[in-house]
Amino acid sequence: MLIKRIITALILGSAVTVALLLAPTRIAAAVLGLLFVAGAWEWAGLARLSPAARAAYTGLFAAILLAAPWWVFDRGVIAVLLLIGVLWWLLALLAVLTYPRRLPLAPVAVAGFAALLPAWAALTHLHGAMQLGPQLAMTVLALVWAADTGAYFTGRSIGRTKLAPAVSPGKTWEGVAGGVATAAVVSAVAAALLELPLVTVVAVGAVTALVSVLGDLTVSIGKRNVGLKDSGRLLPGHGGMLDRIDSLTAAAPIFVLGLLAAGVIS
Repeated sequence: MLIKRIITALILGSAVTVALLLAPTRIAAAVLGLLFVAGAWEWAGLARLSPAARAAYTGLFAAILLAAPWWVFDRGVIAVLLLIGVLWWLLALLAVLTYPRRLPLAPVAVAGFAALLPAWAALTHLHGAMQLGPQLAMTVLALVWAADTGAYFTGRSIGRTKLAPAVSPGKTWEGVAGGVATAAVVSAVAAALLELPLVTVVAVGAVTALVSVLGDLTVSIGKRNVGLKDSGRLLPGHGGMLDRIDSLTAAAPIFVLGLLAAGVIS
């Protein structure tokens, strides 16, 4: 199982890294789009949609992404989507704090668009419309990977205080702290390499890493709500695509908003 996880992570991570750093925005957006369309398919499963409705749900999401050249670089549209993303994650935080409770499936279905679309749009807009866009988009992913890795190893070694035992029994506050600290180090490296304000980028990176935990917990609630262990079976050793991009869905809008608010990007 561990070997499968490592191989899958290396293949997927390498493909996304090459697309973000070396490919033009339309290719990077398409590669990311494949991940998020797969995520939409799995989110429809969390809403227990029928096969036909699930296909229609995923098709609608894909159609919105295919229409992106007409809207993804419009700053007004992006501002609205980022606002939707923030409002959704505030609601998700409420769901985490009040769990266990049964979630109605219709709102779960709607929430998929609120969670997935702003994240994809934020990454694509950042990649194509901002100075240092490809590098900054890659930084978001590096932060999420660092936070997940730091949380895993810190939690296993010194984790004692449960974060949200009803949602994800294995997560601890010590693990969260380790993940945020690791992400802060990655942020500092990125700031130095890209010649950006160190304190600002580290602060934004730390907050992004902290919020990314909410993405993981929210998908965990969605799976528990319908009795699933994994969101799907697409990735050997990992489960579904949502199991890999859950943290990213929360992190991407917050990272872009943080840089905008701090004046690092405009």
